[in-house]
This record gives sequence, C-alpha cells and structure tokens, in this order.
Amino acid sequence: MTPPRKPRAKKAGDDAALKEAVLDAALDAAATDGFTDKVLERAGESAGADREALVRLFPDGALSLVEAFSDSADAAMETRLAKLKLPAMKIRERIRHAVIERLDALRPRKEAARRAAAFLTLPPHAGLGARLLYRSVDRMWRAVGDTSTDFNFYTKRAILAGVYSSTLMRWFTDDGEDESATREFLDRRIENVMQFEKFKARVKESAAGLPSLGDILGALNVRRG
Repeated sequence: MTPPRKPRAKKAGDDAALKEAVLDAALDAAATDGFTDKVLERAGESAGADREALVRLFPDGALSLVEAFSDSADAAMETRLAKLKLPAMKIRERIRHAVIERLDALRPRKEAARRAAAFLTLPPHAGLGARLLYRSVDRMWRAVGDTSTDFNFYTKRAILAGVYSSTLMRWFTDDGEDESATREFLDRRIENVMQFEKFKARVKESAAGLPSLGDILGALNVRRG
C-alpha cells in the first residue's frame, strides 16, 4: 500500500505572493470601507486565501493589514530612492527625496492611505501607529545613507518623524494636480529644521569658550581657601 503523500510545505515565496494579492484586493475596498476584519476576509476570498492562510499572514486582522500596507510603501520608497544619485546630494535634498518618494509610493492608494492614517489615530491603535512611523523614518534615514549610532541616531529619527507626519497630513488635503502645495510645505519644514540646527551649532560654538562647571567650582574653592 502506498503511504499517503505528505502535504507540500509552504514556500516563503508563496506566502509573500499571496499576502501581496490579499493586500492589493483589500486596499481597493479599504478606500471606501476602511480597514476592518470584514474587508480583510473579503480580500482573502478574492485572492484565494483560506481562513488558515489569512490568520497566518495577518495574525492581528485589520491591524496586520495596515502594517502590511505601511511596509509595502516603505519597500517601494526604498526601491525608488535606490535609483537616485543620493551620494551627490546634500543631506536636506536626500531627506526631501525620501519624504517625496514615500508619498509617491502611496499616491495610487491615496484614499486608502487616508483611511489607514485615521485608523492609526484611534487610541487602541496608537501603539502600532508609533511603531510604524518610527519604522518608516528609520528606513528613510538608512536608505539615504545614515550610519549614525550615537545620540544623533534618535534625534534624527524624531525630527524626521515630525517632518514626515506633518507633510503627510498636508498631502491628504492637497487636491492640486502637481501637489506643489505639499512640496512647498515640506520645503518649509526642512528649512525650519535646518535653521534650528544652525542655531544649535552657534550656541555650541559660543559655549565652547565659556568655563565649565568644574572650572567655576574649582575657582570658588580656591577663593574660599
């Protein structure tokens, strides 16, 4: 008697392709219905994913769906940035391109992106929203060549998080064909950051010639003696 054939193991490539198909179908519906478990279920049916596959690929339901959407936009942004001659650019130009390329990656799904942003502003989803924002700006910095490992690593990401999130909100309300209002808004945000960095540098330079706290305390002790 021939032994029963063992089921073929799922390949990572199979899961990746199926997840992409489900996400693509879900984003069509999310643009009007938002990100819900029901939207995910219907997308699974459309893409040919059974319930077991959906649980495996999207373990947290609609939360996982939004996360997959964000990760997909990040990956598209990295692909776009890799085609640019970033090393020849100043850092502000690199960051500008990173933000613009992230928005360009979202553009075909702008209404779904708007729905995802609204989803992440809900109190129960705030933690995921913060993680996804950090993940996106971290990938932006790495894609433009950032190699910092000191305190600047965190300050750079905090600053870019503010620039990107505010620009994203402006983009959602920009109905112009060329979206020039969004780009002008982004340029102003970057300019504000650059001016602040110059101010910090001047303060640091001015403070370099001042006596340290140790010098002052030492002088006071000498006088008391």
